[in-house]
Amino acid sequence: MRQVESSRGALPLSIVALAAAALLSACGGGGGGGGGSNGGGGDVPAPVDPGTPPTAIYKAEIRRTAMGVPHIKADTWAGAGYGYGYAQAEDNLCTMADSFLTYRGERSQFFGGDAQLLASSTIGRPKNIESDFFHRHVISDDVVQKMIAAQPDNLQQLVKGFAAGYNRYVRDVKAKAGANAACANETWVRPVTTNDIYRRMYAANLAGGYSNFLPNISGAIAPAAIAPTQLSARNTARQFASAKTQLPDLQVGGHEGVGSNMIGFGTAATGDSSPLLFGNPHWYWRGPDRFYQAQLTIPGQLNVSGTSFLGIPVILIGFNDNVAWSHTVSTARRFGFFELKLAPGMPTSYLRDGVAVKMQATAITVSVKQNDGGVSPVTRTLYKSEYGPMVNLGALNPALAWNQTTAFAMRDINGDNYRTFRNWLRWNQAKSLDEFIAIQREEAAIPWVNTVAVGRGAAQAWYADIGAVPNVSPAQTASCTTPTGQLLSASLPRVPIFDGSRGYCDWQTDADSAQKGAIGASRMPSLQRDDYVSNMNDSYWLAQPKKPLTGYPDIMGPAGTEAVSFRTRMGNKLAQERLAGIDRYGGNRATSDIVQRMVLNSRVLTAELFKNDALDLVCATPQITVATDPQTKEAIGRDINTGAACAVLRAWDNTGTVASRGAHVWDEFWNRAALLPATTLYNVPFDATDAVNTPRDLKASAAAGLQQAFGAAIARVEASGYALDAKRGDVLFATRSGQKIPLYGGCGGPGYFTIACSENRLDKGGYSMDANPNGNSYMQVVRFPEGGVDARTFLTFSLSDDPASAHNGDYTRAYSAGQWLKVPFSEAEIAGDAALRSTSLSE
Repeated sequence: MRQVESSRGALPLSIVALAAAALLSACGGGGGGGGGSNGGGGDVPAPVDPGTPPTAIYKAEIRRTAMGVPHIKADTWAGAGYGYGYAQAEDNLCTMADSFLTYRGERSQFFGGDAQLLASSTIGRPKNIESDFFHRHVISDDVVQKMIAAQPDNLQQLVKGFAAGYNRYVRDVKAKAGANAACANETWVRPVTTNDIYRRMYAANLAGGYSNFLPNISGAIAPAAIAPTQLSARNTARQFASAKTQLPDLQVGGHEGVGSNMIGFGTAATGDSSPLLFGNPHWYWRGPDRFYQAQLTIPGQLNVSGTSFLGIPVILIGFNDNVAWSHTVSTARRFGFFELKLAPGMPTSYLRDGVAVKMQATAITVSVKQNDGGVSPVTRTLYKSEYGPMVNLGALNPALAWNQTTAFAMRDINGDNYRTFRNWLRWNQAKSLDEFIAIQREEAAIPWVNTVAVGRGAAQAWYADIGAVPNVSPAQTASCTTPTGQLLSASLPRVPIFDGSRGYCDWQTDADSAQKGAIGASRMPSLQRDDYVSNMNDSYWLAQPKKPLTGYPDIMGPAGTEAVSFRTRMGNKLAQERLAGIDRYGGNRATSDIVQRMVLNSRVLTAELFKNDALDLVCATPQITVATDPQTKEAIGRDINTGAACAVLRAWDNTGTVASRGAHVWDEFWNRAALLPATTLYNVPFDATDAVNTPRDLKASAAAGLQQAFGAAIARVEASGYALDAKRGDVLFATRSGQKIPLYGGCGGPGYFTIACSENRLDKGGYSMDANPNGNSYMQVVRFPEGGVDARTFLTFSLSDDPASAHNGDYTRAYSAGQWLKVPFSEAEIAGDAALRSTSLSE
């Protein structure tokens, strides 16, 4: 049934005043800073003449089609942002309101300092108090103003409208009970300012750098000064060697599964005039960084469909009339450390070329809710250097603590990268692949991801890791790396840890660098091919195994020196087998229909490669005595019968489809078997000249270790209550409205290309995707037939996080059934969608 809704009409005077205030804040005239933002953030409404009839500052039409996907149409940039902010809030208000507390540094005020963030994101789940100090320190008022000043007018208008649209929904939902009942009446759900949106946007920049060291930055407290005569030299290297170093996981998000797959097929692969893009970020299913799908249309200026993080008004992955693109997390390092020699007796001043430089001190006060319901202030003085914020590495190793003679500062190249969303917005409007490529080279702004893109009329698909990357030369690395940096090099490979006392050690700038200290676009990897290019989170060097990319700066990632993941190998095998015509689909073309099926087939590469050999080695023993689980170190201490598990795996089809039986047994086994050293496990080691097919073949001598892994895996399955031959969809699932929706795929470690990676243990309720999982998220298969766009999509976790919404689980059920959505894009397709309902907004 087609519904047409309207909320157009005259608005109260207070609403017009708020809209005028939003106009002022977009010009930099409003919005509280990171150290003192509160509620409305300090924006002051403009005076309104009560005798003047209100005029519509914002107008938008939100047309929702199947799965609730909003297609926002407006005549202005501010109107498009208005509709987008309203739609995101309508579907995800509670998550968004909670996240704005994060970016403002106000979580402790409402939820207490010791509580953790509710959901995982690119900052993990730190304590509220650490998150608050981090965000107020790193996203300070001056940073927000620099961010605003760097944006073009159309982007500023989008942001202004987005904030107004979000605020409009907050007013609407508080006036009418029902939707988003979990939070609508909470005091922390309140209007935002444009500055809040810029904070959120800037925070997205930092996932490859500062976000990995959040507690180290928020806890970087200077030691009290002592007299120079009392100073004693410290041998950091000796102290470091004698202490254990606890390093953070430097993968974005710090969790397996946070990454992505993407393949761009050129016309030699598709066999017709259109290339084809498959894009699939493996991302968060909950929390502030989850994706939101929409289309934004301003006739004659913008027409783009795809996805962005909650709270961001620009499409980050998607397609327009002529170009489609996707991203995967890059292996390039985006940050480095500077070891500072402190001025004698002055632990907050450092020496640079013999001259003392005083650090910038900021006293930050965070309000913290107490157990009795009261609120108390907590103040820390945090410091920045010319390189970036001071960082307390003492939590990683006591020898690295800030003392009287030595301290560490951190520089994130994206801390000074204000071009990011300008780059994406220009992509949103790109009219050809050539223009898209030119934009990427000019801006060099993409913060921590690779790119694959295809375009109408372009025979070749494009791969690039062109973005913001630190520019350090081999000569600097040899001369500037400190003894501490040398000791950390194995744990922090390719991270520059330089002597901050010498100007020579500053990051360099090329003739074509888009910002100071960044590598120029001409020295970063890119490739165009008419067969295919791809990336599955390994290095740029295998974007196309037939044409390995080499010779780029070491900081970009390894080239030919490290084994690639089984997921990368699986992705290349899928593409290569398709083009060779040796898979099960017939023919040898990468058509949209075949690619849709291919990327959901849930093949498990390690099972294909190793299952028969492994079973021969482990099933020869009817009983295995297992003392300790090699993965969890938990005591088992009993004999494990292998017969039933061996029978299940012999019969298993080596996939993780909903109906396949036994995949969980293999997952549990391989996760433990993979802990064995590669030299112990494989007959044929990794070979850079045959990276897609090595390592391979299990060593017979690995039998003892494999048996322990197998016995422990069986024990885990038995403890779970799931049968050894349970269906994958019974073990792996998402819950909506109290109903379990069966899913498929698995984690990347065993070699799944179809990713659904639960952090939940099998024996703690199965592989539930309900808490903080990662996996297939926004998926798209896009091609450009003559006269139109053919796009098939999924938003696997569904559009809304509100349990009462009709769109809380509909997309997830469609994903479970493998039913891709042919997302409407043209005006005719939108108008003809059977589920169409339209809401007109004005203010």
